[in-house]
Amino acid sequence: MRFSASASRRLRLALSCVLLPVALLTQCTSEKEDTPAPGGGGTTGGTGGGGGNPPTTGPSQVALWLTTPDQASLFQKSAAVLNFQAPSSSNPTIIVDTTKTYQSIDGFGYTLTGGSAMLINQLSAPTRTALLQELFATDNTNIGTSYLRISIGASDLDARPFTYDDLPAGQTDPQLEKFSLAPDKTDLIPVLKSILALNPTLKILGSPWSAPAWMKTNGSLKGGSLKPEYYAAYAQYFVKYLKAMQAEGITLDAVTLQNEPLNEYNNPSLVMTAAQQADFIKNHVGPALRAAGLNTKIILYDHNLDRTDYPLAILADPVASQYVDGSAFHLYAGSISALTGVHNAYPTKNVYFTEQWVGGPGNFAGDFGWHVNNLIIGATRNWSKNVLEWNLAADQNYGPHTDGGCSTCLGALTINGNSVTRNPAYYTVAHAAKFVRPGSVRIDTNVPSSLSNVAFKNPDGKKVLIVQNGSSQSQSFDIQYRGKVVTSVLSAGAVGTYVW
Repeated sequence: MRFSASASRRLRLALSCVLLPVALLTQCTSEKEDTPAPGGGGTTGGTGGGGGNPPTTGPSQVALWLTTPDQASLFQKSAAVLNFQAPSSSNPTIIVDTTKTYQSIDGFGYTLTGGSAMLINQLSAPTRTALLQELFATDNTNIGTSYLRISIGASDLDARPFTYDDLPAGQTDPQLEKFSLAPDKTDLIPVLKSILALNPTLKILGSPWSAPAWMKTNGSLKGGSLKPEYYAAYAQYFVKYLKAMQAEGITLDAVTLQNEPLNEYNNPSLVMTAAQQADFIKNHVGPALRAAGLNTKIILYDHNLDRTDYPLAILADPVASQYVDGSAFHLYAGSISALTGVHNAYPTKNVYFTEQWVGGPGNFAGDFGWHVNNLIIGATRNWSKNVLEWNLAADQNYGPHTDGGCSTCLGALTINGNSVTRNPAYYTVAHAAKFVRPGSVRIDTNVPSSLSNVAFKNPDGKKVLIVQNGSSQSQSFDIQYRGKVVTSVLSAGAVGTYVW
């Protein structure tokens, strides 16, 4: 999961810095038609920044939200007045073209681990209410997180490993008579219910870290594989889980069948080869979900981008493929561009990005920049329908976690008692989630040197452009839309989200 040498080489560490809550301000009203409005006066260009309601010298057609690597601006609305006008410079130009569209977007968010839920649930009621509002409400003053991943049973960021049908050694329960969601009823389910009250359209993906130990070849929640004689029972385990969650008022949009199926070292974990997953899908879980009347999507794989052969082998099986919506990936090994290879091989099947950690203590600039470039921009430019960071919250000691689980995973939030710190992944997701709403479509842009970017069009017609200045110096550039341009400046390493 997060313990390989390739992960260490690939990921720079993140510095946790205690910050006051960000002023999440109302974005300016944008034109809904695909033509820039007449010039609104005032000056153009500049990044602005700073907290509070920024003063403007005139109406601005484009809202800019800014984060700088020195943290002088942390997801703050710029005071710059940005208006479309006739081109008049030789600046590098990002051309936004709404006539060329790509994948639709399901959302941006985090994994709500059991540990995350426990920490949030232990906050005082006023702090918890305000935090969940900030994270999940979809009005203009909050970030509107739109997608969550949860674990089916424990992940390694729970206080202990468990499933929903744990038995003493030597006992079995093939009819799942002892199945119970009880381990999640203290924290995870109550927190999810509070979140769904704020955002009922939130998408939820469930992923198991292990089957019950009595179903496995080694009789343990760590490692081992699923015994063939329990494939049918494990398929019914998914059915019982999805129906039990529905009974709690929680409907999952999708499931993956195993978190990191090629990783036997995490706790919990289970090894599931591509051939085993294909068998499980086509002969067991696919038919079982269908027979139960469940339309929950089945998403393959859920592991690193260096092994795209795994999902491709299953997608090549016509019987298994009929039950499958797409494939999910992590980036602890491989290249984000591999998503496009999977998409191109099976363009009717979706691709998803479901996990990436930030390692503590680290540094803000390196982690924020890497995650925006590779995930928010890189994954979506390579056809991903979502981007999920790992994980939503941890305490000041990177806990809770299982024995052998990740001991240095820096949450998007650090929760220390009743104090909440916002870390790099919080800002990474905020730059997209607040503005790129579910149902948006990615639209075409070019990529001038050092100005990595991605653009979207929302269902309400708003355009969103996320730009990262990857150079070591400040950069002036133009955003061209329908023959007119807006001129802006981003300092070295800065990320701006432009909305009009």
